[in-house]
Amino acid sequence: MSASVKTSLYEHAEHAARIIRSQYSEEVRVALVLGSGLGAFADEIQESTAIPYEEIQGFARSTVEGHAGRLVLGKIKGVSVAVMQGRFHYYEGYALEEVVFPIRTLGLLGVESLILTNAAGGINVGFNQGALMVISDHLNLMEANPLRGAHDQRFGERFPDMTEVYSRDYQEIAVEEAQAMGLELRRGIYAALSGPSYETPAEVRMLRILGADAVGMSTVPEAIIARQMGIKVLGISCITNMAAGVLGEPISHHEVIETGERVRETFKELLRRVIPRMM
Repeated sequence: MSASVKTSLYEHAEHAARIIRSQYSEEVRVALVLGSGLGAFADEIQESTAIPYEEIQGFARSTVEGHAGRLVLGKIKGVSVAVMQGRFHYYEGYALEEVVFPIRTLGLLGVESLILTNAAGGINVGFNQGALMVISDHLNLMEANPLRGAHDQRFGERFPDMTEVYSRDYQEIAVEEAQAMGLELRRGIYAALSGPSYETPAEVRMLRILGADAVGMSTVPEAIIARQMGIKVLGISCITNMAAGVLGEPISHHEVIETGERVRETFKELLRRVIPRMM
């Protein structure tokens, strides 16, 4: 891809940010991406404005059950937030450039803090179905990187440091607030694969050897772009199922959605507590 096209990408993101500002004029410093079955948190937003993705030029369409496909802006405990109620996935056929376009747009909108959530399969046998895990680090096994290609310095460094993708300060905040709720929130490493097929038991054994505690098909590309743009990241996985071979039972997307719905009140309360402390 030529440098001129990359320049155009920046201008496209600026245009998308202007579309959002035209419908919500307040400064937004915190953004959230809600994963499969976790979209109910968007209903918590007060004084909200909802913009369908199709009205934001450059935003793709979410085709997966459990992803509503709209950007909801408003306030949580007085903090202005932008919430992606559903995301786009590499496995849907989108280029990574399209997958991460909303993160670039949010960065140009002025977002400084990003909460990435996902539904994940549990690899660590110490996790139970329905547990929440704060992401301490990740393994990018998607065989792709969203920074690949021509570089536009306006988005950030060509070779961004990945030593601390997920803010240690934000991890501490999440763990502290979970403890105050009487909730055990353990830290773990998230492995991202391209999907959409679930992993085989052999692949899960490999991931365990590599140090992964949970596995999914999202989050990592968004986290990489956020760090390039200087946005601090908090990652939270909902262990909606145990990965293949852990329990010897088949896996279904219906189970993922069902578990997300079962833990949604706990999940929403944790986010309500964490967001004000990120400012």
